[in-house]
Formats: sequence, structure tokens, C-alpha cells
Amino acid sequence: MNSKPFAQGNFFIGCNYWASNAGMHMWHEWDEQCVEKDFARLAENKIDTLRIFPLWSDFQPLSMHYACNGVEREIRMGEKLLPFTEAGRAGVDETMVQRFQTFCDLAEKYHLKLIVGLLTGWMSGRLFVPPLLEGKNVLSDPMAMKWEIKFVRYMVKRFREHPAIIAWDLGNECNCMGQFSITEDMYVWCATISMAIRCEDPVRPIVSGMHGLNPNGPRQRMQDQGEFLDILTTHPYPLFTAHCNTDPMNRMKSALHAAAESTYYADIGGIPCFAEELGVLGPMMIADELACDYINACLFTLLAHNCRGLMWWCANEQIELTDSPYDWNSVERELGLFYADGSKKPVLGTLTRFAEFVEALPIASLPRPITDAVCILTRGQDAWAVAYGSFILAKKAGMTLRFAWADEEIPEASAYLLPSMTGDGALSRHLCCELLERAKQGAKLYLSIGAALLSPFSSFTGLRVLTRATRPVAHTAMLRGEAFAVTSPCDFVMESVGAEVLCADETGAPLFAKNAYGKGTVYTMIAPIENTTAVEPDMTDSATTPPLHWFYEEMNLRALARAASVDLPTVGITEHIADENTHILVLVNYEPFAQKATLTLQEGWHIDAVYSVHSNVTNKSNTLSFPHNEGAVVILKR
Repeated sequence: MNSKPFAQGNFFIGCNYWASNAGMHMWHEWDEQCVEKDFARLAENKIDTLRIFPLWSDFQPLSMHYACNGVEREIRMGEKLLPFTEAGRAGVDETMVQRFQTFCDLAEKYHLKLIVGLLTGWMSGRLFVPPLLEGKNVLSDPMAMKWEIKFVRYMVKRFREHPAIIAWDLGNECNCMGQFSITEDMYVWCATISMAIRCEDPVRPIVSGMHGLNPNGPRQRMQDQGEFLDILTTHPYPLFTAHCNTDPMNRMKSALHAAAESTYYADIGGIPCFAEELGVLGPMMIADELACDYINACLFTLLAHNCRGLMWWCANEQIELTDSPYDWNSVERELGLFYADGSKKPVLGTLTRFAEFVEALPIASLPRPITDAVCILTRGQDAWAVAYGSFILAKKAGMTLRFAWADEEIPEASAYLLPSMTGDGALSRHLCCELLERAKQGAKLYLSIGAALLSPFSSFTGLRVLTRATRPVAHTAMLRGEAFAVTSPCDFVMESVGAEVLCADETGAPLFAKNAYGKGTVYTMIAPIENTTAVEPDMTDSATTPPLHWFYEEMNLRALARAASVDLPTVGITEHIADENTHILVLVNYEPFAQKATLTLQEGWHIDAVYSVHSNVTNKSNTLSFPHNEGAVVILKR
């Protein structure tokens, strides 16, 4: 695979790093031998990329000295005057800089690549801002911004030639360092810091380092970061992400989370994204041996969806450390790839084997997956919930989605989804007209409705509203000879005025219908099935939940370029075009038990080779046998 960091088709394995002896207090409790020992064992286990943190309060330890009546007199570094040096003018402690130089040199010695989280003033539940800036909103206060710019420019200029450093990260989850009243506050901060980096280093990519982004605010928007940065990041911990802690971690919904969120960020932000922090938050979440199954499925899914890499949180256990935040927060103590005694956790073996697997693949780089439809997210909805639910349903239907935000340019496609719309402003007139024009030319258009008010409606759906009541309702749907529940927060009763009813409720009223529109087709679902899929537990368990993905299958949105399909909804598939005679499949068994999945191939195509981490996925007559939570890369030829 391509060895260039963040390159299209590349996939790297790394981890976030704090020293095993002191955690985030490593800089003032500096132990060079400990760091070198940590690096040696990480490199030995194929962890080749580290995200590192020059802790802000250690590196720029400024404080204000006050005179009579609290008048501000002078900024010093503790009791010391700021020296008349480049570091002194930036308020940077030169002892820390020398330790950082040694750190980077050791990384180079062990062939480790470094992503430097510059403004790390927030870490694991505690603020670490310089004493000078305590109590200030460091995302908007002018004094804070001044010293942040000085710090960033100094560090980037000082280390921009170091060969171990491959990227600059704004800092760890900087949107947690302070409050901002409007989205534009964070926009200005992000622009300021990224331009300070660019001023000193126009070459290395700038990485976000943030989480909790949203296309419509109020936190930082991924589109705004896409203007200034090169790489977006997700920190997809199920416990801390809405709708993602409902299912066991070794089940399909949890395994899809990291790739779904990273794809959502990348598509709407317009730049690549990778999972910068991922972990299980300790043995109270999942047993160590089962964490391996979870991360294995995550790795294959991130690889399949062009998500560039995964970095585990973090290198070492901190269970024996007594300082805050380790004293405060139990989820910060047992996160390492190594136990406190230095022995390996099982998950480290999984990461090592996957790194070796990717390195050995006979593929220069994995092309982007074929996209079947563009999923358009709209105002008024929980955009992340709808994106997540759409991603899950599409995956179960054997499809791959691309996301778009309704207020921005919509990519050309053969199919468009407007899922789980709600509210009066869900669909603007101009977007409706644009999509209907594309439908006239032959595109398929799908919309599902929560409590939406749409105008027009009947003219393109072929349905007419008889009554509406804002109250939760559970319809009984009949599809493929099976009855199952479909829920909605709004009780619509409709009739067909030209649409073909594909699925009716227990009263005979339409639930799912299609309507010819020019050369294309409009599908309408009278329930927000995507939102339901994201919010409710166990929605990927085929044995106990309604088969809502059948509605996606009924529309037949799969791209004509595809050469293969798979028969099990819990075996995911993406297809990648290497050349006209070679396609690559990435398949993942999302169940915690073994499954056999049969591929249906277009005429002229055959399986040329199957690659898996343990070489334990077998093929017989296009039926692949998967162990639990295992994936495979399949080469098709014709």
C-alpha cells in the first residue's frame, strides 16, 4: 500500500502517546530512557504513527505578576524574566523545547512518524492552559490569541525541518478549551491558528484534532474546518457519541460508527478524515479479548471507506498514576496497548496483524468505493443521527453512500436520499426544484418523512395527505410477506393520487410508495426510518428487529458499475474499481459468530484471490466462510 501519510488509498495504524511513567505529566517528569523503551516496543509491534502533545501549560508556563491594587505589571515565566531570545519572546520554556527535540530524535531513531498536537490545553477531562490565561476564554480572548499565535509560530518554525514530524494538529479537542457564543467564533479561532502554522510551514498538512462537529453548528462546522485544514478527525468513542452506546461493541452498529462518522465529516467537510482517537475505554465496556473483535471490524470498515487510518487511545495504561485527571476519571486509566507491567494487551496484536496485512496486500492503493447514492442532510433534523442511520441501512442493503449538506452544492449522482426530514424548513424550494429536475432526467429520488412540512408534495410524490397529527404512532407494515412495526413521531394518513403503493399499513393507507417523474422515480417513506435506526438499540440485529433495510433494497439504487453483491445484510460490502478488468471488494462479517456469505457476480467476473488477516476466510463456489467479526479483501477479475 501507499506509504505517503494521508494519501488516497493509504491506511496507517498508530496511537496517541503519553509516556508510561508519567502520562500527561511526562514533560516535567522527563525520563528519556522510559520514552525510548516505549518507542522500541511500539515500533516492534508495527505502530508506526504517534500523535503527541507538547502540553501547553508546560511549554508556555506564563503568569501575570501584579502590583498594588491588582494592577497588571509584568508577564514572567514563573519568577523568571522572559529571556531576550526567540523562545523567550514566544513565552516558551527552552528546557521543554530541548526535551521535545530529544523526543523527536528518538522517534526518528525508531522510524516513528509524529503528528504534533500543538495547542493541547485540554486533555482527558482537565484544562492545562498557562497560568496567565486561566479563567479566560482562550478561544476568543485577545491576550490568549496573541500568546497562542506566538507559541504556534515558534514551535512550528523550530521543528518544521524535523524528519519525524509529518503533520501539525491544531491541538487536542480544542473546542473543549472554552466557550463560544456563535459558530463564527470558532471559525475565526481555527482560521487564526491554521494561518499561524502556514506562516511558518507551508508544506506539512494541518490536522483538525477536534471532535463533535456538525454541518449546521452550533459547535464548529466541518465545512468551516475544510476551508483551512487538510485533514479532519473523528474521536468515535461510542460512550461519548450520541446514539452510539446502545449496542454491544462487537455488534454491527458499534463497528460501523467510526467509518460512518468519518465519512460524514469527510464528505461534508470536503477534505479527508481519519479516526484519530479510538478505543474501548477500559474493561467495564468490553472484555479485552472481545475488544479485538470490535477493533478488527472497525479497521476493515475504515479501510473500505477511504478513512486513511486509525489511532488507538492510547499507548500506555495510567491506572497507577495518582494525579488528576487520572484520579478523577475512571475511563482514563485502562486505555493502553500495554498493561501497566509492560505486557501486551490482546488488542495490540490485532493492530499489529492488521498493519502487516495491509502492508502485504498486492495493491498499490485502494481506490475509493463505488458510490450508489448521495445522502442529503437537511435543516431541523439531528444530522448525525440521520447520517448514522442512513449509513447503517445502506450497509445492510449492500450500498455505499456519500453525504452532502442541503445548503451546499449537491454532487451529481444517479440516486439521491432525503432521509428523515422534519420541520418546516427541511426542503428549500430551490433544492426541491433542482432534485426534481435531476429526477426528470432519470435519477431516483427517495424521501422519508418525520414531522416534515413539504411544499410542493403531491405533485411529485403522487400521494395526498388526508390527516396529520403530531403524536407517536406505530404502523404495521407488510413487505415481502412479512409484518413488522414502523414507528414515526407524526401520524400521517395518506392516499395515493397516482403513486404505486409498495407497502401499506394495517388500514391500507400508503407507507411506502413510488411515483414516476419524467425519466426518473420518486420514492416516499412515511416514517423516519433512518432516525429510528440510529436512536433505537439492536436495530442491526436481524433476529429481533424490523428489516427496515428492505425499503432501501426495494428501490434498487445500486450503481451499474458494480460487479458483485452479497446475500447477507450483516456482511458489509464495498466495491472499488482498480481498472476495467479488476475490481476489489472489502467484505466484513459484523456478527460475533461465524457466517457464510454468497457473492452474486455479474457475467464474466470471477474471484481471483481472497486475503484476510489470518488467512481464515475461505472461498468455495463464491461462498465465503467468515469467522466472527472478520473481514476480507477480495480481488475480482474478468
